Amino acid sequence: MKIIITQLLLLISSIGFISAQDQSIDNLLFELPDVIFERVKSLDSNSIAFELKIKQPIDHNNPEEGYFYQRAFLNHKGINNPTVFVTEGYTCTANWPTELAGLLDANQLAVEHRYFGESIPVDTTYSFLNLEQATADLHHINQLFKGIYKNKWISTGISKGGATTIFYRYFYPNDVDVSVPYVAPINNEFEEQRIYDFFDTISTNECRKKIEKLQIRLLKNRKKIMPLIRFYAKGARLNFSYLPIEEAFEYAVLEYPFSFFQWGNDCEDIPQKDASIEVITSYLLDVSGVAFFSDRSMDAFAPHYYQSANEMGYYGYEIDKFKKLIKYLPTDTNPFAAFTLNNMVVEFDGSLLDEINAWLPENGNRIIYIYGANDTWSASAVQPSDKVDALWFFMGGKDHGNARIKNMNINDRKLLISTLERWLQTEIIE
Repeated sequence: MKIIITQLLLLISSIGFISAQDQSIDNLLFELPDVIFERVKSLDSNSIAFELKIKQPIDHNNPEEGYFYQRAFLNHKGINNPTVFVTEGYTCTANWPTELAGLLDANQLAVEHRYFGESIPVDTTYSFLNLEQATADLHHINQLFKGIYKNKWISTGISKGGATTIFYRYFYPNDVDVSVPYVAPINNEFEEQRIYDFFDTISTNECRKKIEKLQIRLLKNRKKIMPLIRFYAKGARLNFSYLPIEEAFEYAVLEYPFSFFQWGNDCEDIPQKDASIEVITSYLLDVSGVAFFSDRSMDAFAPHYYQSANEMGYYGYEIDKFKKLIKYLPTDTNPFAAFTLNNMVVEFDGSLLDEINAWLPENGNRIIYIYGANDTWSASAVQPSDKVDALWFFMGGKDHGNARIKNMNINDRKLLISTLERWLQTEIIE
């Protein structure tokens, strides 16, 4: 009986502690200037979740330009826990718990990128859409919430969000203790040439030949394929006012190798040469697809394409082998994969890429880079340097979607955890 009473008292005490924590974080958020918050359903049963709207200057260098509200999601576990700071590259629609937050038993603060989702300034020209302004947003939020969360901070992001993590560390090297970017490309130039080298060496020669032959067959049989593409587009309610559907088809064929390796497709699944037109069309739509080039996608990714064309760089499509089969795309140069809306003229400035590519090998300490060796974007990976205290993982057989800590082999996972323990000066109990 005494044991049962003791356990009951401990349970009551625990409930009281959680209730106090609940009340405490509400009060602390209320005291933050220019932060609007409301509780939302938590997708992590061990945390309390909030949706936040944080007031940000449109131009951090000139607040007179006005303000906008930036959306963020907070998963609160405790004011004494570490904090994982998620630097989204696009929208942020829910309080999804990251594997790092679970591993570190950490609070999580995920921030939507400016000009995406609901975090859009009143500015249709993208005048203030650049990495200097975007990382200044993150710095402002970091400084606000460090008043609540005084323990260690770890920034992380995936893909473009991972690149944002790296640029954030460059602009504000002392904001966080550790950075963990996943599958994050940092390009060298406007049209990243290393992508082409990747396609020349990845997988086997047999697989690469199968991909090329399928592309040629798709282009040669466009008269039979286009009615199927149009039927699909109608059913999917896709519109093509930015790009005519014929151009979208050609782009989809050129995009096919990039998507094939980015998302870990199997060479054995490539249709054989005797496969029907219906089969190869369906396969193209599954792996690459015209939806990616429809109005819906163009509108959603317009800020991303602007950033790529303006300062982040991107990739193009080599067409030497297909020039005689291309009917709608220009063939005097490689078509570029970043599509600015309404043919907006964007001048590329590569100075930031030059700066960060020079800075990282000398100063990029306490960064853990995680890449999938089969992922096309691993071609633009930050390369290892023995001049910094950092860690690189190129996960064999993994792609853009599954290069994650949970999929690491035992030795790599142990190395990652021991490194985090050393940098954060804490013990991680799995």
